[in-house]
Amino acid sequence: MLDQKTREKIVNDLFSVYETRKALPLLTKTYPGIEVEDSYRIQEMFVARQLAAGRKIKGYKVGLTSKAMQEMSGSTEPDFSAMTDDLFFPEDTPIAASHFFDPMIEIEIAFVMKERLQGPGILPMDVIRATDFVVPAIEIVDFRVARAPGMNLIDTVADLAACGAVVLGANPRRLDQIDIRTITGSIICNDKEEQKGEASAVLGNPVTSVAWLANKLGEFGVAFEPGHVILTGSFVRAFPVKAGDNILCRFDQGLGDVKMSFA
Repeated sequence: MLDQKTREKIVNDLFSVYETRKALPLLTKTYPGIEVEDSYRIQEMFVARQLAAGRKIKGYKVGLTSKAMQEMSGSTEPDFSAMTDDLFFPEDTPIAASHFFDPMIEIEIAFVMKERLQGPGILPMDVIRATDFVVPAIEIVDFRVARAPGMNLIDTVADLAACGAVVLGANPRRLDQIDIRTITGSIICNDKEEQKGEASAVLGNPVTSVAWLANKLGEFGVAFEPGHVILTGSFVRAFPVKAGDNILCRFDQGLGDVKMSFA
């Protein structure tokens, strides 16, 4: 376990990467005594500093919900993070690749809440009742803590669960209009399909992912509020992207496409 002074230093270091443009080495290598609780406290302090600077919480994300992503990160359980308003970009708008360090694309289903929801004791049925609609989403995963052999949950949690940006589609669907478990999605980069998967890869059902997060956040006294966006986790293994790439993520069951490009 780290002391508070060391946690504060890591928060300062994470902020500094935006100026130095150099990602940090693995926290688990630099600080051998670091634990998962340290990482969540570091994340909490990082977000608090953003809020003090005028940012607002727009929602939360669950990561590492599929076997593919857990294998990729060396983790055995999901992680999570708050998402501030500056992480959200309009659909079909060029995004500067220089904004990111090591960007990768994930396809997800985003839930938009209509009612307040707070754990513990949240069941999937509670999530269904509290959800306004779902939309297709692209998460741009990014790494302020550089990917390297040995990376695990502790490294990603402190780094906002590796959230770099979010692009939401504009074709909402109510949960009673779809079978969310069987939705398929694909990543098409420069007209070539690179990844394809099914929503059931996300803890068996994205609704389960939202319930898991509501209960986890409830341990910290945090609730989903009306209008919050909840990212449920990727169907597929994250796909690396670079400047000049044009991305189309295509979903069935009427959810449609989400487009973005890296300038």
